[in-house]
Amino acid sequence: MADQDLYPVPSDWAKRARFDAAGYEKLYGRAQADPGSFWLEQARRLDWIKRPEIAGDWSFGEKDFHIQWFADGRLNVSANCLDRHLAKRGDAIALIWEPDIPSEAPRRYTYRQLHAEVCRFANVLKAQGAQKGDRVTIYMPMIPEAAFAILACARIGAIHSVVFGGFSPEALAGRIEDCEDRSCANSPAASGVPEKGWLAKSKIVSGEPPNSFQRIFISAAFVEFFNASAAESCSPVA
Repeated sequence: MADQDLYPVPSDWAKRARFDAAGYEKLYGRAQADPGSFWLEQARRLDWIKRPEIAGDWSFGEKDFHIQWFADGRLNVSANCLDRHLAKRGDAIALIWEPDIPSEAPRRYTYRQLHAEVCRFANVLKAQGAQKGDRVTIYMPMIPEAAFAILACARIGAIHSVVFGGFSPEALAGRIEDCEDRSCANSPAASGVPEKGWLAKSKIVSGEPPNSFQRIFISAAFVEFFNASAAESCSPVA
């Protein structure tokens, strides 16, 4: 790398850094000396439904290969991404989305706004019958609604399966069939329809090829239904 490609860290940025080189080496030394205690201490930075008492548990043996972190703890990712910031940082920007078209304005969401959108999406999923342990396929491009959908799944305890928005209907159908999902959160941007995203309840037709499946679309009514859910809270599940 040429010297002109090196950019020194501005002094005011360095002052705001959480750790300098010496601080990092100190933390690294503690993690190496007593990893269990160190990582349990770091885990206290998260909000737990049940705080873990075991940090890491792993074995690389062929007969007992496993890697687990905080296996006896329980938390909700959506609550940690959103809820715990509402009291003090609710009006701070949590998400900035830059569109592909330069002439379009970016979309910005505060923690409070993002929380509301995620709760909406979670309530829409629940209204379609999705619940803890269900699989939900997310078939969207890189848009804010994809983040809403992922966090909404975490909020209700559902398992999300992301399918690249450029995949064909056959590829989507095969993945829906493989994971036996309950719902498919879809976006018109992935199918060429110039409207806001919708939710599609998907069901594979028994005995038919993967690309033959029934989908109950909520297109025009989805936005109205989505907005109707805005005022309703959605508590994160354990």
